[in-house]
Amino acid sequence: MDSDSDQKNTNTPIIDPYAQREAEKYENPIPSRELILQLIEEAGEPLRRQQIAKKFNLESADNLEALRRRLRAMERDGQLIFNRRQKYCLVNSEDLIAGRVLGHADGFGFVKPDDGSADLFLSPREMRSLMHNDRAVVRVAGLDRKGRREGAVVEILERNTQQVVGRLIQERGLSFVAPDNNKITQDISIPKDELGKAKKGEIVVAEIIQFPSNHRQPIGRIVEVLGKHLAPGMEIDMALRSHDLPFQWPTELLKETKCFTKEVPEDAKEGRKDIRNLPLVTIDGEDARDFDDAVYCKKTAKGWKLLVAIADVSHYVQVNTALDAEAKNRSTSVYFPEQVIPMLPEVLSNGLCSLNPEVDRLCMVCELYINLEGKVVRSGFFNAVMRSHARLTYTNVAKILVDGNKTLTKKYASLVPQLEELYNLYKVMRKQREVRGAMDFDTQDTQIIFGEDRKIEKIIPTQRNDAHKLIEEFMITANMAAARFLIRKKMPHLLRVHEGPGTEKLLNLKSFLNELGLVLGGGDKPTPLDYMHLLNSVQGRADAHLIQTVLLRSMSQAVYSPEIKGHFGLALDAYAHFTSPIRRYPDLLVHRAIKHCLLGKPAESFFYGIPDMVVLGEHCSSNERRADEATRDVVNWLKCEYMLDKVGESFQGIITAVTGFGFFVELDKVYVEGLVHITNLPQDFFHFDAKTHQLKGERTGIKFRLGDKVKVTVARVDLDEKKIDFDLLSGLPKSTKTKKSTKKGKPTDKKKAKSKFSKPKHKAKPTSKKENQSNTKKKPSKAKRPAKRKDS
Repeated sequence: MDSDSDQKNTNTPIIDPYAQREAEKYENPIPSRELILQLIEEAGEPLRRQQIAKKFNLESADNLEALRRRLRAMERDGQLIFNRRQKYCLVNSEDLIAGRVLGHADGFGFVKPDDGSADLFLSPREMRSLMHNDRAVVRVAGLDRKGRREGAVVEILERNTQQVVGRLIQERGLSFVAPDNNKITQDISIPKDELGKAKKGEIVVAEIIQFPSNHRQPIGRIVEVLGKHLAPGMEIDMALRSHDLPFQWPTELLKETKCFTKEVPEDAKEGRKDIRNLPLVTIDGEDARDFDDAVYCKKTAKGWKLLVAIADVSHYVQVNTALDAEAKNRSTSVYFPEQVIPMLPEVLSNGLCSLNPEVDRLCMVCELYINLEGKVVRSGFFNAVMRSHARLTYTNVAKILVDGNKTLTKKYASLVPQLEELYNLYKVMRKQREVRGAMDFDTQDTQIIFGEDRKIEKIIPTQRNDAHKLIEEFMITANMAAARFLIRKKMPHLLRVHEGPGTEKLLNLKSFLNELGLVLGGGDKPTPLDYMHLLNSVQGRADAHLIQTVLLRSMSQAVYSPEIKGHFGLALDAYAHFTSPIRRYPDLLVHRAIKHCLLGKPAESFFYGIPDMVVLGEHCSSNERRADEATRDVVNWLKCEYMLDKVGESFQGIITAVTGFGFFVELDKVYVEGLVHITNLPQDFFHFDAKTHQLKGERTGIKFRLGDKVKVTVARVDLDEKKIDFDLLSGLPKSTKTKKSTKKGKPTDKKKAKSKFSKPKHKAKPTSKKENQSNTKKKPSKAKRPAKRKDS
């Protein structure tokens, strides 16, 4: 039977459970995405657009156009596929998988499925037509040699790389741009008439005019010349464009911001609880410019009442505005050393939405009642108008509460009783945190200090004091309360999900611990408390730092998702981000959901549904990773520049990562990391053991382990690749001879052939951590990020 027949089509009206939500979102509402998916599923076959329109009785030109746009958006988001017969079909998770493409420097790639399932491997051949960050639908073509699902491209849904930044190369009459982003492995061919005024060797921006295919590399035109490679600030200019970070405000947004005044209008304060008389204070870093949270607590007969007041960004950033579109586009503020690319324009981020002292500000308050044991017994939310009574810093608050500084105590005499009560509350909440097993790893962050012409003068470690921990604990508690509130109200919302260790990582961790005679409790499902018990048991050991590092690497990365999967690191069943709507879009979404509930509206009429939250969660998680990668690139570039004049110098260091191609060393008191390539190790055949994080010499038994101390010489610095090579100078561990190694004579040719690690005569080139598809990674030391909370 012809599937185009109208036999299955009837004019029986279909009830849309999300009709009220659609009516609030659009002037001319049409059936929701959920209903369209339901229709195609029940039909049991692909449908044409005309069939869908007929089933929903859509006849007017406006309705038909709205349906066309919705179907196109669902196609773009990977919910539907428009096949060759011009019909819409469902993306079946068993056969076809939609997701985001993740490129790799070695030419292959992965598809990260939207449904959260395991990544699919894409061979270099499949990656020919793709670029990093594209969205595509793939089918499962089989398993690769490592047992991973391998994908074959079915359709490219969305191209997300419009411009590429890199160095202009000219050879034999041909011009091309070598991308700065190593996840884009195709050079961009530039025709002669598209070069503009760009010169050989300059850093340029190329706009893609033809995307790659299986038989053609991408073609572009030069749209901007950034300049010479070593110009001050060039590293940030390159990172912004390499990672496609939005950094210019759209014209439409600037028009919208003209209506904002410096002060909060009086009519905006109406209908809100007035808490301007309460001594709320902000506590941030010395270099913070925006203040999105303030705290206050009061002792009660049964414990404390804690107020966490957060800037009411949702009042100013309304849905379906240019402000909202750009905030969603950015998803997060990006913190480079001494420069911030904000999510919101300055009139809001540093003005109306910043809880500056002694000015009225709109806020949303999380009210928490905490008993004497530090447990939250009741919580709620309300809209308010507040006035911060002081802008305090972590350093000064710690000096008052911990050191008893008399000068500062006198200066803030009126606020000291309030600060002391906050400190008393923190101490009991801290005990409760330890009881539930929330993780508290002792990690080291750093801050880059600049001299003239934006050159690094030095890199120093940063210290976390009790004031940092106090604010962190209160923010975590408010975030937890927000998650529980929205779950109770059955609202579509985003959670911060941090799952426990996967099966493979857990097996590797246990094998490593077994080598040290240690045991992780909890069996196949260890809890955060099991992790902390183990960490506490090794305190004082020489290898405690090594064990902590391996424990950290066994855990998964936190993401945004509407699924209730808990937060492993914080030992919480559910956790949301509520406390930083100035710099994180998921927090803004949580504020909107809470405000919807406070207005007494049902969940069904909320602007967003669960499918929207799935898409937004993936979008925000991806943009968060993008911001982290851009920041890491800038910090790595600056550190390479810092080490340029130190080639030939020697330093003590510690091994921070071991891979199949060598090991990475972080220099003591310099906080710069580089690679000792396996070809620069003593003459031997070294084998990599991923489970024990070590390289072991076949003949000598020499081992190089994570955490070992070594002395190295800076051999080479490559600014283009953002890599540093070290030569091993000394610090060889004692060899452990095996029976095989006691035999006289040199290794046989057969033995040499069996090992791919034998030392060649040529010097190794700088090598990335991602060679050989190693899973052993370590993030470089972070530059200090101003005004950014550690609320996980």
